[in-house]
Parts: sequence; structure tokens; C-alpha cells
Amino acid sequence: PGADGPDGPRILFQDVPEGKTVKNRIHLDLRPPRDLELDELRTQVESRGATRVGSGNQGPHHWVVYTDPEGNEFCL
Repeated sequence: PGADGPDGPRILFQDVPEGKTVKNRIHLDLRPPRDLELDELRTQVESRGATRVGSGNQGPHHWVVYTDPEGNEFCL
């Protein structure tokens, strides 16, 4: 199956007992599936607790920087 199938890319997040003490150890840049509009994805992540903290661009590429409820950054 393709990337959207059960054998496509996936990421596992595991809780740890200690709290965050320094800057993120990983930063995710997420691209929506082709059939999902970026504005729809932004609405979904904000409804789940993400906070927009910035944006950027480089050449034809544009992204929005968010933090999750624990302050971890990711970009769409």
C-alpha cells in the first residue's frame, strides 16, 4: 500500500515520567495528505490544543509554526 495505507509512514510517541527541561529534542515538519487542505489541517490541530506561534517561508515554501499543549514545536 501507499503512504496513506496501513504500511505507510508512522511515528510512535511514548510518554516518559520526567517533564520537559530543555528545547525539543525533535522538531516535526508535517505535510498534509494531498486530499486535505492546509487550512482544514490547521483548524484540526488548533481544535486539539495547538497554538500558532509563528510562520516562515523559503522560496515557494511556506509554513506555520505551532506548539502542542506541552510547548513542543512543529510546523505545517
